[in-house]
Amino acid sequence: MSHEDFPTDNQAVVTCGLPYANGDLHVGHLRTYVGGDVYARSLETLGQQTAFVSGSDMHGTPVAVNAEQEGVSPEEFALGYHEEYEATFPKFNVDFDNYGHTHDETNTELTQALVRELDERGYVYEKEIMVAYDPEDDQYLPDRYVEGTCPYCGEHARGDECDEGCQRHLEPGEIEDPVSTISGNPAEYHERTHKFFEVSEFSDYLTEFLDRLEGTSNAQNQPREWIEQGLQDWCITRNMDWGIDYPSDEAGESGEEAGGDEEDLVLYVWVDAPVEYIASTKQYTERVGAETFDWEQAWNAGEAASEPGPDAGGEIVHVIGRDIIQHHTIFWPAMLRGSDHVEPRAVMASGFVTLGGKGFSTSRNRAVWADEYIDEGFHPDLLRYYLATNGSFQRDVDFSWDKFRERTNNELVGTVGNFLYRSLLFAYRNYDGAPADVDGASDEVESRINGAIDDFTAAVNDYSIRDVGDAVTHLAAFGNEYIQRNEPWQLVDDDPEEARQVIYDCVQLAKAIAVLFEPVAPEKCERIWAQLGESGSVHNTTVADALEAPDGGLAEPTELFEKIPEERVEELNEKLEARVAEATEGEADEETEESEEAEAADEASEPTMTDFEPLADERISFDDFEDLDIRVGRIESAEGIEGADKLVRLEVDVGAETRQIVAGLKQLHDVDDLEGQKVVVLANLEKAELFGVESNGMVLAAGDQADLLTTHGDAEPGTKVQ
Repeated sequence: MSHEDFPTDNQAVVTCGLPYANGDLHVGHLRTYVGGDVYARSLETLGQQTAFVSGSDMHGTPVAVNAEQEGVSPEEFALGYHEEYEATFPKFNVDFDNYGHTHDETNTELTQALVRELDERGYVYEKEIMVAYDPEDDQYLPDRYVEGTCPYCGEHARGDECDEGCQRHLEPGEIEDPVSTISGNPAEYHERTHKFFEVSEFSDYLTEFLDRLEGTSNAQNQPREWIEQGLQDWCITRNMDWGIDYPSDEAGESGEEAGGDEEDLVLYVWVDAPVEYIASTKQYTERVGAETFDWEQAWNAGEAASEPGPDAGGEIVHVIGRDIIQHHTIFWPAMLRGSDHVEPRAVMASGFVTLGGKGFSTSRNRAVWADEYIDEGFHPDLLRYYLATNGSFQRDVDFSWDKFRERTNNELVGTVGNFLYRSLLFAYRNYDGAPADVDGASDEVESRINGAIDDFTAAVNDYSIRDVGDAVTHLAAFGNEYIQRNEPWQLVDDDPEEARQVIYDCVQLAKAIAVLFEPVAPEKCERIWAQLGESGSVHNTTVADALEAPDGGLAEPTELFEKIPEERVEELNEKLEARVAEATEGEADEETEESEEAEAADEASEPTMTDFEPLADERISFDDFEDLDIRVGRIESAEGIEGADKLVRLEVDVGAETRQIVAGLKQLHDVDDLEGQKVVVLANLEKAELFGVESNGMVLAAGDQADLLTTHGDAEPGTKVQ
């Protein structure tokens, strides 16, 4: 890889963490897959050759346990969900170049070849370990067949992961007070022979790897603690029937003969799952040809690379949930290093999604399901925008129908859609398209589009899908301000030549929006492209096309987005509440004591309506705090912004000057009562345009109810908060 700014001359591979093939998808799951799709499309818009791949995770104990409960084979069970996922992702315009699964022949062969390579190079050894065993059912209990207490933090944990506490990966035999999840019987520990991958040998390499790893800061920082505590070697086999068999050695010795006792050894699911990234890329190459995309060039360091990993191959970007950071920043890079494959360039780890302030609970049906969203008649690009731009990618975000409505109405309808419709309709009615005999876009508009391209490019290189979307909404806000300021409806009679320039500029801006917004809202942008009368598909455009002259002719435009009525949201909230109540009713009579306890533990880990958002793990230095210029201010005037449901334009005295600040207070405060109020202002926040109005600072408030921060005493406007 290069570590140069995108676009590079290398091939890029963007992957998404594999969904376990054991349950329906909800909007919380979609955050990662929408994020990956937005990022892959953004790379292509920059001109980066990119393959976007993933697949279903078919193996592991979650699948085996659920299949056993339903009385079907694990393969039949997992394939059913795999096919469901294949059908669901396109409904949200998540367009994988290849979507495979871990049980297919390609992944099996590549996984066994990679493990065999690690074994031959001396990175795999045998060891006697203690494995949980149910003496009453005469059954060994790998991974999620067993649960108990985490030895590191004391929280309730699954056999392979402390998912409710410290989130550490747990090795077989580590969990304390083991209990079978199948029978509820207390488990014993019996000695078994298993294969171990010598992760500890890669400690120095992994430290250096994390120094150069790009992506989100949680993926860069969280693994350092594990390395500092000392890496433990990794048990890579399990006593199960379901999975990929441990590969035979050169002498043909099988996993059973090599120490598997009565049962064959299969590879741990986290060995074969990430290899699917390589397998899926290989399948893409087999379909389109190596001249279009060469999987070996992307993934293999090559014979010429004396130091394989950091200096050869493609640009590998993993988009995952934060609960699997350890697997993608410790185990997987070590496996790649030990087998001469290319290390990841970046890992983007997303936060979780809550629902109306509470955690998703599939057992209580407290979720907005993927198919449910589509069945309610909402366009997929609305959800894509909400998930992509609602906070930084690594932070937890809350989904609520009310917030979904606000962002759709204010930003998609009020900013982006408003500019496109009013400008293109004026151009269509007055000029049948982009006005002829205009010598290109004005310097102001060309400069503003170039600025949006720069913002877009910076967002991609900062791994910020939120900033990708913001680059476009800011450009649309400028468009609204530009057309309002120039009033072409007046110029048509007063200065026809200037009117033609203004409308040409607006059509140019609309074209730029279609190109740059395509990664976030691909289907809607294809519709803009058609209305603009442009040839080809917007999906094949790059940033250079944003400044190419419009083709000229326009189809009669229609409004791109529609407002969501408040009563529609009330209806959706009522449906959700009724469904949760129905799922909860009679629960105590139907559940076993064990499942009730598991559900209670699950709910205890989820934030409730009265819980506070957890404190940020990342700390800032005192120097960083001192960089914030926070001042006492006094609101001199306040007025609502026309067309915006929530926004208010404030004139705020901050001592040295009076600032214009836009704040989302209209629905939460009486605008007439704001004048004269003391507030706290972040004064050195970069300027922004909201609904065509410049905002020069931020008024600070607490919580969703926008409780304005103020001072207890008589501090004068301009007093610095410190």
